[in-house]
Amino acid sequence: MTTERREPANDADERTMLEGWLEYHRQTLAWKCEGLTDAQLRTAAVAPSALSLMGLVRHMAEVERSWYRRVLAAEDAAPIYFSDEDPDGEFHLTEADTWQEAHATWQAEIEVARRNAAGFRLDEPTRGKHRRTGERFTLRWIHTHMIEEYARHNGHADLIRECLDGATGD
Repeated sequence: MTTERREPANDADERTMLEGWLEYHRQTLAWKCEGLTDAQLRTAAVAPSALSLMGLVRHMAEVERSWYRRVLAAEDAAPIYFSDEDPDGEFHLTEADTWQEAHATWQAEIEVARRNAAGFRLDEPTRGKHRRTGERFTLRWIHTHMIEEYARHNGHADLIRECLDGATGD
């Protein structure tokens, strides 16, 4: 695996620290997917779960989109992979789903997230509201939540990757 991950400096300011850990966890998910075929990336390796590495990447594209477009910036950004009829659509993969598309979509959402976040102070309230609760948040809360979201799913990715080809690592 060749994806480079860098932990933020231990004396970084708060924003640099939060954004550094978020980038570290984004890179970790990419690292867990490196070197696998589309078929492997689509494989739900831990029965009875439908969770796969490609599904996790598609899920994180949706999560990035939701928090940094809809909630933070109040953009009207429709779902990419899920719908009212299939609320877990990002995990329901077919042979037609490719790593190239999933990765490109995820990276595009990350770029928009970075751009949108750059326009906010950490303690500034979001322009949009959470679709279920109607709450507003701060960029600090969103960054912290995203670190938690990636860290949790990277644990899933560890197990899936080990089941697929035996590769392990932090």
